[in-house]
This record gives sequence, structure tokens and C-alpha cells, in this order.
Amino acid sequence: MHTHQESVRPVTTARRRSATVGAVLAAVSAVGLVTAAPANAEVKSTCGTYICVATAYQGRDYVQDITVTTRDGLPGTVRAFVGDYGNRKANVSRWRFVVNREFRAYPRLAVCGGLDRSGRVIENHCVLIP
Repeated sequence: MHTHQESVRPVTTARRRSATVGAVLAAVSAVGLVTAAPANAEVKSTCGTYICVATAYQGRDYVQDITVTTRDGLPGTVRAFVGDYGNRKANVSRWRFVVNREFRAYPRLAVCGGLDRSGRVIENHCVLIP
């Protein structure tokens, strides 16, 4: 019986490993699909002291989305704004704002994010495009 157990263990271990690798690859693929910008979009990001701001855009006038992330991982009210667009999400450490709008700004367009905590503005930070 000892020989039988040895022959079963590698198969069971291989199945577990295969299932684990498959689950990890599926999770990575799902995250990639959620966060990936369309093929024709450009992405630009920059960080301030407390937040990082990233934007996917096309050309110099069309903003697809703005992602605001706190650098310390702690939640707050994150904001995104560009032109006359402004939106906020309370009590998060990261949020992707879907904008999908064209803005006219010359010579450069400022795409911004902000962080508020305890009713105070902690930081506003902008990405300049193009």
C-alpha cells in the first residue's frame, strides 16, 4: 500500500498545482482586462506626495478615464476633474473614473485628481497631456 500512495501523491500534487496556476492566470487576465486601456489610447501617469493620477487619452483632447490612487493605501474621498467634468468617490484608496469626453484646452490639457480626508483637501495633482 505504501507504493500505491507514492504513485497517487504526484498526480494529486500536479492537479493542485495545475488548478492553482490556472486560477492565478485567470485572475491576472481578468485584472488585465479591467485595467487595460484600448489599443489606440495612450496612458500617462504621475505621482504627487499623497496620490498618483493616471489617465488614458486619445489625441490631445479626448479623455477616456482617470484613475486616482492614494500612495499610502488608506481611504479618503478621491476626486477626478478635467475641464467642466468633476466627480468624487468617498472612502476609497483607488478609483477609476470613466470620463469618455472631449475637452478643448490649448496648449495642454490638465487631467487632475484630488484627495480629501476629514473634510480637508490633502492634495490635488495633475497629469498634463499631450
